[in-house]
Amino acid sequence: MRWWDGQKWTDDLQPPAPKAPGIDGMIARAQADAVAGAQPRPAPAGMSYVVLQVVLKEKFFGSGSGNLTELERAINHQAALGYRLHTISTASSGTGGFGGGDRIQATLVFEKL
Repeated sequence: MRWWDGQKWTDDLQPPAPKAPGIDGMIARAQADAVAGAQPRPAPAGMSYVVLQVVLKEKFFGSGSGNLTELERAINHQAALGYRLHTISTASSGTGGFGGGDRIQATLVFEKL
């Protein structure tokens, strides 16, 4: 498996991390994948666009997002890398659980300036 060393994709291979068993492992992998999709990064060589996904959680009580700063952070960090926000779309997963808890997935497309 190749990995990003902070400046470029490595050509070295490393074995994949062992997966945790059971439902806890599945939840941990889903959370890690969601966080990884929101990390600012440059586009691969020869590409002009970067796509990030940020999961926004509804406030426990009331309405509105409890973590808009996470969305701002992703946009500002990507802008600092020389990209502008080209497109944003959202999808909602209404859980209707106790006290809210809905999730909104924001997909952001950034264009290299």
